[in-house]
Amino acid sequence: MKKFLTLSFVLVGLFIFSGCEKVEEKGIYKEGTYFGSVEYESYGANYVTSAVVYVNENGMIKSVFIDSTYDKDSVNTTKKTLGDAYGMKETSANIGVIPGGAEWYEQVKKIEDKVVAEQGIDWVKWSDEAKTKLDVDTISGVTISSDSYINAVSKALSQAK
Repeated sequence: MKKFLTLSFVLVGLFIFSGCEKVEEKGIYKEGTYFGSVEYESYGANYVTSAVVYVNENGMIKSVFIDSTYDKDSVNTTKKTLGDAYGMKETSANIGVIPGGAEWYEQVKKIEDKVVAEQGIDWVKWSDEAKTKLDVDTISGVTISSDSYINAVSKALSQAK
């Protein structure tokens, strides 16, 4: 009986400790930093959206950085550089989707975080077959037109496959 109890405790202990082993997540991408860009027109001006995607040694997307060129008062800059000076908070509040509104950089952060959380852009819903217009409900809490941002991320990820 003592041998049976001792053997049982050993087996239970092995089971418990083997269950605590950390399993590394494996992604589907090649390690590296990837860049994608898309040119687009808005209100008669031409801009460029850029995306930088970092994939770690396990093939997991660890960070995404999206920004867009912008002309403010005849000065070429980017929307992230402008920060609160871009002036989107009131507009997004008036649309009524985001209580209190959100600046451009706050909204694009939601897209960046979603790409990392979902490990890609398979979650994106398009409203047309040509994949040029996102479904308006694709990204909760975002009122900005996100087509060029997703397309820039897509170009970066295509290099990582």
